[in-house]
Amino acid sequence: MSTKKRRGSKSESMSFLESLAGEEFSFAALLKSIRKGEGLSQVEFAELLGISRSHLCDIEKGRKAVSPARAAQFANVLEYSPEQFVRIVLQEQLDNAGLKIKVELRAA
Repeated sequence: MSTKKRRGSKSESMSFLESLAGEEFSFAALLKSIRKGEGLSQVEFAELLGISRSHLCDIEKGRKAVSPARAAQFANVLEYSPEQFVRIVLQEQLDNAGLKIKVELRAA
């Protein structure tokens, strides 16, 4: 894979993607973008993540949420920053609950 570990608050590429979308990137859109960027099918990507293709499809379509622990696991497999994946998932959970709280993470 051509992915690289990212450190810091928000990667330049994440900021760029959000500027294109005009809003914060959802976890579903993030995973789908990574998969397509790597040129992988849903079957190949699901195998890499250790989940079924149908589960991946549900995640990409926003029908299923991902826990922070699972988000960190995906990040490690894909060699991305676990902090960024967890931040996005936690922010989505707060937004879905109607809470106007902004998530900022720092490594312990």
